[in-house]
Amino acid sequence: MAQSSPPPLDPSSAPIMEGFVPTPLHREAFRAKFLRKIRENPLVPIGCLTTAGALTYGLICFHRGNTRQSQLMMRTRVVAQGFTIAALVVGMVATALKSQK
Repeated sequence: MAQSSPPPLDPSSAPIMEGFVPTPLHREAFRAKFLRKIRENPLVPIGCLTTAGALTYGLICFHRGNTRQSQLMMRTRVVAQGFTIAALVVGMVATALKSQK
């Protein structure tokens, strides 16, 4: 069996979609997108900030030698991470349900 090259592309034979008007893609600025995402699901940034705060304070306590407080902050960090993941999942489910309607 000999391999043949694909047929040449003929734009004139392409199907024409009536009423189709090509528009440029809408590009959302980073800041606008960031603020929109925060408004859609405000629990995620709260969880992220809580996680970062607990981690930072836990590392400071560890550096100072306060191991008890450091361990407490690391446990708090794990709980805050779990909260953030749960907020992400709930937000994704809510968005999926909203798009189905």
